[in-house]
Amino acid sequence: MSEEAQLREQMCRLAKSMFERGLTGGSSGNISARLSDGRLLVSPTGSSFGSLDPARLSLFDADVRQIEGDKPTKEMPLHSAFYETRQAKTGAVVHLHSSHSVALSLMPEVDPENMLPPLTAYSIMRLGKVKLLPYFMPGDPAMGDAIRGLAGRRSAVVLANHGPVVAGKDLEAAVYAIEELEETAKLALLTRRASPAMLNAEQITAIVEKFDVDWD
Repeated sequence: MSEEAQLREQMCRLAKSMFERGLTGGSSGNISARLSDGRLLVSPTGSSFGSLDPARLSLFDADVRQIEGDKPTKEMPLHSAFYETRQAKTGAVVHLHSSHSVALSLMPEVDPENMLPPLTAYSIMRLGKVKLLPYFMPGDPAMGDAIRGLAGRRSAVVLANHGPVVAGKDLEAAVYAIEELEETAKLALLTRRASPAMLNAEQITAIVEKFDVDWD
């Protein structure tokens, strides 16, 4: 099986897994992955993670021009901005409408520079600091401009009242990271107002240094 065929199958398999576990519902969410020659595979607009067809994924060339497949997700500005600003570190991008991440984005006490409290080592290892971006109309190209404004410093963001977007070195890394984001958001909501024992500054620094985390 060719690299492209394998990636098509993997995208659909992982998307279906996220759908079946309730991480995004209906026709929400979108996913993309980059082939070794720079071409991009992208989920089509209006499609469900539960029933993506490998043969109908949108295919773009290395200059982000569509060459075949169905019409792509309207959130292409999010995806292309991550590939543009984090070229060496981004092989895939996943965007979900996961409930706990969205709910946390609505809380008035959330720090927009780092919206996840330091509850676990894994959230820091896989996500670094998670930037809370303001609300944008779905499909607004300004979302891509907001990502570019971060100048590649963040691999994970949450769009307020919308959902998380995570870039990873490959498809599995991006999926695992966005799942970690959703689980940590869930923990944050469960422990909200309960004064949980968070990781301290020394522990965070040790994790950041050991795992080369984006933390500046």
